[in-house]
Amino acid sequence: MPSPVPAEIDRLWERREALGPADADARDTVLAAVDLLDSGAARVARVDPADDAVRVDERARRAILLSFRVLGMTASEVGPFRHHDRLPLKTRFDGVRVVPGAIARWGSHLAPGVVLMPSFTNIGGYVDSGTMVDTWATVGSCAQIGRNVHLAGGAGIGGVLEPAGAVPVVVEDEAFVGSRAMVVEGARVRRGAKLGAGVILTGSTRVYDAATGAELPRGEAPAWSVCVGATRAKSFPGGEFGMPCLLVIKRLAEGEVHDKLALEALFREHGLAF
Repeated sequence: MPSPVPAEIDRLWERREALGPADADARDTVLAAVDLLDSGAARVARVDPADDAVRVDERARRAILLSFRVLGMTASEVGPFRHHDRLPLKTRFDGVRVVPGAIARWGSHLAPGVVLMPSFTNIGGYVDSGTMVDTWATVGSCAQIGRNVHLAGGAGIGGVLEPAGAVPVVVEDEAFVGSRAMVVEGARVRRGAKLGAGVILTGSTRVYDAATGAELPRGEAPAWSVCVGATRAKSFPGGEFGMPCLLVIKRLAEGEVHDKLALEALFREHGLAF
């Protein structure tokens, strides 16, 4: 997958320690590269349809990191609020609903049809059409959110800028991430998966099928599944303790639009809020 970000970014990266806000040519190159992310012409990561692997555009990520070197601290204000930062806020919101209190940084992409409740979307984040980022939810740096996703109130999608090679969190189309759930460290929520409130999913979280007891790939909520947080017993020298895991409690038919009332009842059956 060739990067749309110009190769000059790689050359600037090699001398990044020497760069600063006074380097006008470098600044223009970096700003143009980050603007490709802002418009959606480039993105930090995407799922390769050829092998279903997440491919990271390291050049795009380097452009973001370089922006912190070539941009100086600038004072700004929004109403009575005062800010002092290197990165400006996003100004491109074509077809996007932005509720007062929502914050999106320049360099994040919001596709038409996105709804931002009072929330935070960081640089490099990509949010596709039809998705709602609900109240106090966070889309971390470089996180990739698909179409028609619902990030419920307080959901935290972790970010990653460094180290090199680290894979961002990916939440695929039609997924639901419940209130106060946390998806971090390159974890992946596959298409149509529904995560209950308070779920913690990291890149190394162990995942089990409640119907069979089988262990599934770590750090992934399976496609078209309903998942809740659980614990598994593990012995230590000091005793036996419960370690967090993800439990798949139901499988949905592929493409099934699950009735929200039925989904809420299913989560409540397992002691969770919707």
